Amino acid sequence: MPAHSSTLKRPLPAPAATQRRGPIAGLLQACGRGMQKHGATIRVIQWAVVVFYFGLVITPAFLPLPPEGSSILDNLTLFAQFLFWGIWWPFVMVSMLFMGRLWCGVFCPEGTLTEWVSWRGLNLPIPRWLKWGGWPFVAFVCTTVFGQLVSVYEYPKAALLVLGGSSVAAVAVGLLYGKGKRVWCRHLCPASGVFSLLAKVAPVHFRVDRAAWDTAAAPAQPVNCAPLVDIRRMTGASDCHACGRCAGHREAVQLSPRRPDAEILASKAEQIHTGEAMTLLFGVLGIATAAFQWTVSPWFVALKTAAANWLIDHDSFLLLQDNAPWWLLTHYPEVGDVFTWLDGLCILAYILGGGCAIALALLGVVALASRIVASPQLPWRRLALGLVPLAGANVFLGLSMLTLSQLKGERVILPWVPDARIAILALGIGFALWLGLRLVLQTTPAWGRRVAAFSIYTLAPALIGAVWYVVFFVW
Repeated sequence: MPAHSSTLKRPLPAPAATQRRGPIAGLLQACGRGMQKHGATIRVIQWAVVVFYFGLVITPAFLPLPPEGSSILDNLTLFAQFLFWGIWWPFVMVSMLFMGRLWCGVFCPEGTLTEWVSWRGLNLPIPRWLKWGGWPFVAFVCTTVFGQLVSVYEYPKAALLVLGGSSVAAVAVGLLYGKGKRVWCRHLCPASGVFSLLAKVAPVHFRVDRAAWDTAAAPAQPVNCAPLVDIRRMTGASDCHACGRCAGHREAVQLSPRRPDAEILASKAEQIHTGEAMTLLFGVLGIATAAFQWTVSPWFVALKTAAANWLIDHDSFLLLQDNAPWWLLTHYPEVGDVFTWLDGLCILAYILGGGCAIALALLGVVALASRIVASPQLPWRRLALGLVPLAGANVFLGLSMLTLSQLKGERVILPWVPDARIAILALGIGFALWLGLRLVLQTTPAWGRRVAAFSIYTLAPALIGAVWYVVFFVW
């Protein structure tokens, strides 16, 4: 008999996923378990958001446009616009940076609707064409550009057209494909690609302990992962909707803290798809940036003026007509806001041309830096992920321009805004530089090549910083 037989009675250590690593980890673990336990409460919240969301989107579309002198406090349309575009949407983006895709799993009305109808739909298999990884990028670009043409931020009918159309498409996809799944969210949602990118730097995620998973006995009831994530192999927050349904599953899945740079630094080259990188460079940092800025750009005015003068000089007046319907181009003569066909073409040229110019410059920088490193560990797609924090700052700065414009219309002036903008941009640039440096240092070429590659990479954050500096402090 062993001399210390009592040691045989010591309990085995808990699996890594179930061990608490401090008060924050313990609190998060409890929150995750609470989400799993109170799924019925979450469903009530989801349907409450659905009702509130469609109230904000539908009701103002059937009201007359606000008369001159109206205020957010005395006009429902202006109040709904401020609440939705000025507060709600900017902070949905912020939530991705701090809490991952919690919005998608708990609050998103389209996700709720498409999952609900899919239980009652045809349950058809998902076709191969629908799984193409470029759909979120295409949908994001089309929605962004079309929204600018119809002035989605300013007019309720345009908002109903764009957002309501997206919701109808989500319901249609749910009726056709999957059973209790969010096929729309996984493959087609215009915001999904952006959300997936921003969630990569969230400091919390549902962590999966593969060893605990493989050794645990299979539970009687498997988890229904609505966004079609392979939970056992999940390594990040990009695809996870953070709904909490899998928390505690096999004692291997827990809501846990992590370093904000962990997911990107741990990514593998083969895991980064071209569509993801295109959404980042051409979508969020390129086209979205141009879309945020065209209304304040003197370059846009110069472009439109030159085109109009050329048409007049050549006695060509077709494009100067303003007879486009409101659902194609902004057309609200009762308030003096009407786009000509030339306006629409100039907006398209500025957003697509300017956005692609920014994106091509960024692509050239990261591609050159990657080529200098010449390591299979760091293709341009992976190095581009270093710009994700800057993309988050970029989106928030752009969306908050509308918030501040609405407040200015209410004669609310915030003197600290310039300093806040500088701080947000500096944080985004600083984090992007840190990630780029760490990604380059993970490779093994000579130090000279790595220094040269990082030096080139710094031009990408500098370019975005320069663009916003011009917008905020020159124009």
